[in-house]
Amino acid sequence: MSNVRYVALDAFRGLTIALMILVNTPGSWAAIYTPLLHADWHGVTPTDLIFPFFLFIIGSALYFSFLKSNFNCDTAAIFKIIKRSVLIFLLGLLLNAYSHTSGLGDLRVMGVLQRLGIAYGVAAILVLTLKPQALIATSIAILLGYWWLLTLAGTTDAFSLANNMVRTVDLIVLGADHLYQGKGLAFEPEGLLSTLPAIVNVLIGFEATKWLNRAKNKKQGMLNLLLAAVIMLIIALCWHFVFPLNKSLWTSSYVLFSSACALLVLSFFIWLVDLKGHTRLVEPLLVYGTNPMFIYVLSWLWVSTYYLISVTENDQLINLNDYLFERLNVIFTDNLASLIFALLHVILFWFVSNLLYKNKIIIKV
Repeated sequence: MSNVRYVALDAFRGLTIALMILVNTPGSWAAIYTPLLHADWHGVTPTDLIFPFFLFIIGSALYFSFLKSNFNCDTAAIFKIIKRSVLIFLLGLLLNAYSHTSGLGDLRVMGVLQRLGIAYGVAAILVLTLKPQALIATSIAILLGYWWLLTLAGTTDAFSLANNMVRTVDLIVLGADHLYQGKGLAFEPEGLLSTLPAIVNVLIGFEATKWLNRAKNKKQGMLNLLLAAVIMLIIALCWHFVFPLNKSLWTSSYVLFSSACALLVLSFFIWLVDLKGHTRLVEPLLVYGTNPMFIYVLSWLWVSTYYLISVTENDQLINLNDYLFERLNVIFTDNLASLIFALLHVILFWFVSNLLYKNKIIIKV
């Protein structure tokens, strides 16, 4: 089969965007339920799966995009990839600058969109220039090579926060002032070196979509994904003992674990929607998945703007985000108020998505 339409892919994309907004817009970063927090270092929480899911759906979109052009690789195609990659990176940099008020001297360089832009660009070029077997071999080489790079330090704490190779590279290339400071020292969770294995998340999304569209039927496609998920889970959990699951370092075991989880969720949607026909259950997600990049950027700008608006309360100036959170906090406990704040924004941006969806407006980046 070729170019088969899987509604499950659209539902999975919509779920990913909704969850990204949920975890990115709490009423207070000091009041969050544990599953909605990232793992402090080693280990994985449900929240740690959302970004790799985003990379997975980018890889899935790559398949359909290149299918339209019959995977044609020429100068124009490569230039288009590089142009889009740079645009996504710059968009992420502008988002960092939007709410940054202390000058360019300590502006954070990397971020979610920056990593996404780099991973997309490299993965897209690899897809167009390598044969299928070479693409798989390259993915394996990246994961093994990254493991080797991070153990080059030769110390017993090579995977620690202070002494890892990811931080060393970022300190040399970007400088401490341009890294994320939220872990008590300069460390970039979307670092340059750790973006290398993230490319594989995109490639797995591409390969999974190719397998689906070349399966003899949708049930077989789902079973193929489930088998791949089980194999990757086993490898990831075994690898964890020597190369721990770690989102901040984006370890190779984490790549396989998060990708396996993506395959499991996608398989569930295939069973629910494409095999059982329960499309109405996922209609809200289909709406959310139509303009994923635009909605993500808009949600970031919207919430960042709260922090730039001052409101007077009890003769003191506080930012609008805190003011709105405190209105909810009067009624609900800290964590629940923070969660409701986030859920209200998920609903808000669903209505924005729905407006675009009904008017058949697709905003591409």
